This record gives sequence, structure tokens and C-alpha cells, in this order.
Amino acid sequence: MKKIILTITALWLAGVMYAQKQEVSATKVGNRIDVTIGEQFFTSYRFQPDEKYPFFFPVNGPVSGAGVTSMRNGQYPHHSSLFFGCDRVNGGNYWQEGLERGRIISVGARIVEAKGERVVIEDECLWKRPDAEAPIMDRRKIIISAPSPELYQLDFDIEMEMLIDVTIQKTNHSLFSARVDPDLTVKQGGVMINSEGKQGEKGTFGVGAAWIDCYGERKTGKEGIAIMQHPSNRWYPSPWFTRDYGFMSPTPMYWSENGKTTDLKKGEKIALRYRVLIHKGDSQEAGIATLFEQYMKE
Repeated sequence: MKKIILTITALWLAGVMYAQKQEVSATKVGNRIDVTIGEQFFTSYRFQPDEKYPFFFPVNGPVSGAGVTSMRNGQYPHHSSLFFGCDRVNGGNYWQEGLERGRIISVGARIVEAKGERVVIEDECLWKRPDAEAPIMDRRKIIISAPSPELYQLDFDIEMEMLIDVTIQKTNHSLFSARVDPDLTVKQGGVMINSEGKQGEKGTFGVGAAWIDCYGERKTGKEGIAIMQHPSNRWYPSPWFTRDYGFMSPTPMYWSENGKTTDLKKGEKIALRYRVLIHKGDSQEAGIATLFEQYMKE
């Protein structure tokens, strides 16, 4: 009976969202791609040559119009909003500050679909540092849509190709990550909750879960950001590295199979899919669990 109710809820939600879809448009401006939903600016995909890696900033909420992520601070200057990176890759650092330690360099960001019910951005990125052979080339596809006026959706699909044998030492700095705006953090009275119903850093740290949602109260009401990892991903469900000050990342390299390294062979390809939902209300009001059921079937 519960499964039938969830299915009916999912179908109803999908029907409502289809009827309310917003127009999305993308424009390339120098070394960034700006995305607008309806008449509201949503995000920029940034790939400047003086940055550590490409990232999204700002990432604005559908109700408040304010950012749901934050951009660096003195204590954590390597947290760039919504991003993908990794430390300790063949001796290189593709996460923390210091361009000479390693960079993820965009070599082909382009808009594939510029306007309509969605926009599609594709990019190729080379992982490189001075005087060392590049270990990885990644190819990413970014799809942005707005299923309703109260829900923005960003799909980040990435294929990592090993150009040489790669060894990633145990690290908590790995793969897809978000630094959450203070408004939405546990430290400021917000809620961090995972798909298992566990809350806060204490309940979610090191726990394998399909998704985590962070939401908090703003002047315009509750708003949040959720990250989902697709069940087709290698290492699914990856344990999460979380912090009550506003950080979340499904981080397999910190809990590797042998407890020390993740070893990948030349020519090996790793495909990973993530979905980011920026939403009105709390997790239940936004229907995050039902939306994950839909994502799981895609």
C-alpha cells in the first residue's frame, strides 16, 4: 500500500511540475556561462584560467533569489560554492589553493542547448600540474531545468578517464561538493538531513546515503539545497563528509576499500551522476524523497 501511495504521489508531482516548468536560458560571457530561469538569474558556471577548477557561483534560490551556497572564507579558501575536485591524486592537489599544486583546466566549455525547458552545457577538463604527466581528463554534461517556480534542478554528469595509472591517497577532499550558505547551516539553526532521516554532522558524517538536504529559515520562508548521488555511480551510496558549518560531499576516497588508496588503471573510465535541487520549504514539503525515486529511475 505504501509503495502504491508513493507511486501515485510521484505521478501527481511529476504532472504538476510538468505544467509549471519555467523557461531556462544560457549565455556565454567570457570565461563563464550565465543561466537565467524565467526572469531570475540562477547561476554561473565559471572556468576562469586563474581558478583552481570550474565551479558554480552564485547558486540562487527560487524564492529568495539569494545564494544557497557560499564562496570561500579565510578559514576555508578552497570551498568554492558548488564544485568538483580531488586532493592527493598522483601527488597533485586538485582541490586546495595553490595553482602550482594542480589545476582542473577547462578546455572546451560550450552551450549545447541555450534556451527552452532546459539548458545543456558540456565541458572537457584536463587535470594538470607543472612537470608532471596529466593523470585525468574529465568530460562533463550539465543540465539545468526548473520543474516548478519553487524548484530548480542542476544535473552534473561526469566521466573521468585515467590517462595514466592513478593512485588517490585517502582524502576527505574528493569529488562533488557544496559549501552551503550560513542561513541554511546547522550552526545557524538550519537542518541537515539525509535520506535515512539522520540529522546534523553527528548523524550524517561517514554514513552512506542517497541524498542530503540542507535547509533553513530566510525572510522569504524556508529554502534549501539537496545533493543526490545516482544509484548507478561507482561506490554508491558513498559515505558523506559533512560539517555543521555548512559543507556536504559524498566522499568515497575517505572510506576507500583498502582504507588507504583508491587505485585506477590507465584507460579506466569512471562515470558519476549527481543531481542538485534548490527548493522552497523543508525536505518533506519539497518532496525530496519522492524526487529521488524519480531520479533513481532515470
